[in-house]
Amino acid sequence: MGTVCSLHSAEPAPVIIDVEAAIQYEQTHLAPMDKTPDGNSVLKAYSSYGKQDNPISARFTLVICVRAGRAMCVRYKRPGFNVSIFTGDMSEAVADIAVIGLAVMGQNLILNMNDHGFTVCAFNRTVSKVEDFLANEAKGTKIVGATSLEDMVRKLKRPRRVLLLVKAGGPVEETIKSLVPLLEAGDIIVDAGNSEYTDSNRRYKELAAKGIHFVGSGVSGGEEGARYGPSMMPGGAIEAWPHLKDIFQSICAKSDGEPCCDWVGNAGAGHFVKMVHNGIEYGDMQLIAEAYSLMNGALGMSEDEMADVFDEWNKGDLDSYLIEITAKILRYRDEKGEHVLPKIRDTAGQKGTGKWTAISALDFGMPVTLIASAVFARCLSALKDERVAASKIRQRKVAKPEDLIKDKKAFIEDIRKALYASKIVSYAGGGGSRKFDWKLNFGAIALMWRGGCIIRSRFLGKIKEAFDKNADLANLLMDQFFLNVIDEAEESWRRVGATAMQLGVSTPAFCTALNFFDGYSSAMSSANILQAQRDFFGAHTYELLEFPGTFVHTNWTGTGGRVTSNAYQA
Repeated sequence: MGTVCSLHSAEPAPVIIDVEAAIQYEQTHLAPMDKTPDGNSVLKAYSSYGKQDNPISARFTLVICVRAGRAMCVRYKRPGFNVSIFTGDMSEAVADIAVIGLAVMGQNLILNMNDHGFTVCAFNRTVSKVEDFLANEAKGTKIVGATSLEDMVRKLKRPRRVLLLVKAGGPVEETIKSLVPLLEAGDIIVDAGNSEYTDSNRRYKELAAKGIHFVGSGVSGGEEGARYGPSMMPGGAIEAWPHLKDIFQSICAKSDGEPCCDWVGNAGAGHFVKMVHNGIEYGDMQLIAEAYSLMNGALGMSEDEMADVFDEWNKGDLDSYLIEITAKILRYRDEKGEHVLPKIRDTAGQKGTGKWTAISALDFGMPVTLIASAVFARCLSALKDERVAASKIRQRKVAKPEDLIKDKKAFIEDIRKALYASKIVSYAGGGGSRKFDWKLNFGAIALMWRGGCIIRSRFLGKIKEAFDKNADLANLLMDQFFLNVIDEAEESWRRVGATAMQLGVSTPAFCTALNFFDGYSSAMSSANILQAQRDFFGAHTYELLEFPGTFVHTNWTGTGGRVTSNAYQA
């Protein structure tokens, strides 16, 4: 039976009127006025609450214009009612899930779901995109389209599951705002875009107050991952997970037979984990870029030589998607037979997710220094014209490669070890989640990242093992396996950093990672002088080593007064 609309008032339960009920009253209640200019049938149905078969005790009148089984318009004759109209073919709800947003990621995720036996309703604000998608990429599939949000909601099975793949920020906000009035308690909204976790925290609370379950899910793997198996990181309303688990774990990537998708935590945990994933991605990419820079600039290696090195690295501990594609990029030639890489302008773009990681780290007081360095390296790369001008101002006083590097093969191995050690530092932190008491399972998250995502690598399996041994591990640098790796790599790591500086090859990520390691493994730092300075000019006090928990202030000037207000924070 096809429902066309539901009426709501301040009185008890809403009544449902359907076309079949209206047809039963057609002969008795049609009036001359109930015809449209184009001659469509107009059906007038009377009903009282819960008594569709009792026109005599009617509480309101519904007028339904029907044409070929399609509700064209609905109007009511009694004022004071809010009528929600569902247009479209009046068939039963058929779709398991709806996806809003038909850019490439959205289309590929829909096709992936279809491949796994799920019926998907596709919708886009520009309806012509839906028509094009159904006529081309989705031709011959079970995928259905929607001409409006109302049409989309009507086609969904309960609880309704709606997944958004639209631009973060305003577009997500507007879509949710338009969608909420059409949903009911228990329905589910999934934001699968690159939203900030703070927005997801807020939306989780706002929608929970309306009885709607919000899920913020990170999706990694790019266009190919969306089509054939991404890594997925859902978090939010745990009540939604039983209704999403089968779909998500069916379409996601698999690693050793295990799905690269599991529940992350409540509120904005899913997007927080995706943000950290993207920050690590920035760090990994910058480290690889610096390894390339050393081989290219210091060793003068050709693209094919460097590709051979990356291919070899990909057979060992550095086995990863990013190492794999770097070798392919180095080998790639254009139609002229020339390598493409040297022709690419050396300015790297960014969407902001790496920056979010660095900013969040500052907010939490977490020293995620390598990721921040990777973000700033991209910012510096964008200053192309200034860099070119600065390079012409003076001759830099740098050493010659042949004076420092006597064994090319040995130095390449030094670079490999430095890259591996620096990579450990990039993954070492993770304390930000403790602020929200999300109790993230870092081992499980590492497993989710082993397939389908940009940072997938063999290395992640070792992280999983470390957290399996100690779920409360504060830092990877405290795990014996990673300590052994650092121990073996340390001399090479330092050699690479020192050589790069003497040659004038910029390696901010390598050096930042080494500096973090030195700082983290130092029992005594230089921060005592910093705190003494703060106490000198701001009377901020300092803690005594001999008496932990005891804070004192020293009158450093000897004149009996403070230099500045103690409200100053430096």
